Amino acid sequence: MLAFTSGHDRTCEGLTRREALRVGGLTALGINLPQALARQATANAPSRDMNCILLWMLGGPSHIDMYDMKPLAPAEIRGELNPISTSVPGLELCELMPNLARCADKLSLIRSMHSYSPTHGRGDFHLMSGNRLTNTMTPPGFGAMLAWQQERRARQTPPFVQLGKMASPRYGDPGFGGYLGRTYDPFLVEQDPNSGNFSVGAFSPPDSVSVDRLSDRQALLSAVDRYQARRERQLRFAQTHDEFQQRALSMITSRRAKDAFDLSQESAKVRDTYGRNRVGQGLLLARRLIEAGVRFVTVKGYIRYGWDHHPEVFPRLRTEVPAYEQGYAALLNELHERGMLDNTLVITAGEFGRTPRLNNDPRAPGRDHWNRCFSLTLGGGGIKTGVVLGASDKHAAEIKDRPVSVPDFAATVYHALGMQPNAELRTLDDRPLLALPEGQVIRELV
Repeated sequence: MLAFTSGHDRTCEGLTRREALRVGGLTALGINLPQALARQATANAPSRDMNCILLWMLGGPSHIDMYDMKPLAPAEIRGELNPISTSVPGLELCELMPNLARCADKLSLIRSMHSYSPTHGRGDFHLMSGNRLTNTMTPPGFGAMLAWQQERRARQTPPFVQLGKMASPRYGDPGFGGYLGRTYDPFLVEQDPNSGNFSVGAFSPPDSVSVDRLSDRQALLSAVDRYQARRERQLRFAQTHDEFQQRALSMITSRRAKDAFDLSQESAKVRDTYGRNRVGQGLLLARRLIEAGVRFVTVKGYIRYGWDHHPEVFPRLRTEVPAYEQGYAALLNELHERGMLDNTLVITAGEFGRTPRLNNDPRAPGRDHWNRCFSLTLGGGGIKTGVVLGASDKHAAEIKDRPVSVPDFAATVYHALGMQPNAELRTLDDRPLLALPEGQVIRELV
């Protein structure tokens, strides 16, 4: 049942995914979706759809400068930024986050996260799945597991979308289908949604390609799939079903999907509220996608530098934090106003935090990787809000109270989304494998 992918992304016959797409003449959606729909039809649907938006802060945001400030610490630890009060009594956030401070009651903050790895890539896979990346196992992200466990109905939008490319040069794409196979990868949109010419061509055929020609391409795609099924007959998931091919074609030509990606349908005022940048417009697009039926959206959470601030931590935070907090606050407020917050979990996180003590980088002081104590936020999706969970020591270096592991965080995400951590998968050699073998739900948040 499980498909293992190599770093070169090749089938057992040596045909790369890129080559297969070239032969098929369709996007990744056309290749993967029919198989996804076939698998989804056998899954158990939850009584109520719960959705998720994950703003991924690639690189590791500085917890001590944003969420867990220590104004009484020495200068080489506390840094340049000051705390401000929020709508939650006793909670302070960075002065660069005034919008988020006003709606802090719509989120909860965990200040006692810890992870096994201070390495980019490994940390990303861990936080985005709850499972460790190993030499033989690439864990699927939350969105992929949600689609595998729950998606069963025909739809006009993909179940799982990622806005922005965030692959690790060494470890590949975190949060993708992993051992579930490429079928459960997200529909990837690499364009910047803030770009003036932003569009997603997969959902509207070019002028030179009619729907009839798309149908012809579907026939060619079917031929490619039949070939692959013959060559991979030993794999139980290698089947082709005309019904699911037709659903995939319907999705590609769907007006609903096209409209969901069309930010021009939003007013200038709303777009300004989110912020005219990659993060703000990405979060606005995520809200539109959830409204249109997408279940899980991952958003690239930076506009220029990322969050890996080894040098120049304060100039870079002054660039990144305002875009992050403006868009995040706008999203929480809009979801609340639209009655969507109860069934939409919003997560902002990176793979770890930053060292409490500033380094001596010659370009300007920065902070290095720190996985022993860091912070992340959750809001909506049935999670209790206005909660500050856990505590660090006086330098935000070590956990002082209520440690929360990455598997515990993952178990809470599973709980909020109605997923089953004990769902059993089997490897090709028939070994049982649990979706999430470790972790306990954080009871203070549910």
